[in-house]
Amino acid sequence: MIDLYTFGTPNGRKASIMLEEVGLPYTVHPIHIGKDEQFAPEFLKISPNNKIPAIVDNDVEGEPISVFETGAILIYLAEKTASPLLPTEPRARADVMQWLMWQMAGQGPMFGQAGWFVGNQPDNQVAIDRYVNESIRLLGVMDRNLGEREYMAGADYTLADVATYSWCVGRIQDWMPVQRPGKLEEFTNVNRWLAACIARPAVAKGMTVP
Repeated sequence: MIDLYTFGTPNGRKASIMLEEVGLPYTVHPIHIGKDEQFAPEFLKISPNNKIPAIVDNDVEGEPISVFETGAILIYLAEKTASPLLPTEPRARADVMQWLMWQMAGQGPMFGQAGWFVGNQPDNQVAIDRYVNESIRLLGVMDRNLGEREYMAGADYTLADVATYSWCVGRIQDWMPVQRPGKLEEFTNVNRWLAACIARPAVAKGMTVP
């Protein structure tokens, strides 16, 4: 039904977790970004930005629908399945959407940059400090939010949690142990939330794809 083009990255795992959560059957097509497979002409037709993940939905009338960008994929799959992970009530939906955008515009890019500079330019302390400090600030935002609610957008697990989880477990270890050893333990609400997320079977399964 769904063709999933992905790789074992935090963004890639957002899509596989979501597919597991909504229960749609899917076929995995690994795109090895270390071998530049994302630049293949046939993949460009699916993902014009040459980024994973991307999906192709074959279970539609007429031509299959292809979707790239993780936020668009999560919203598309939620709406296709009428999933409670994206509420229809306006207030609840707005809460989910704002935290989803927060993840896409802030948490993901900053965590990614922090990890890249720590791993690839360890002497560039100006860049490392900039991105690590901003990542720590964003963890503080998360921790305060999760101190007031069970999940990122309220009492229930939603798209905001799907998007945010993989970037926590997938990238914090790239820079935290080097730059801020022992710091993650201070974010008690984040740690409680991480344990709640991985206890979900769909999250555990989605994190293994591909």
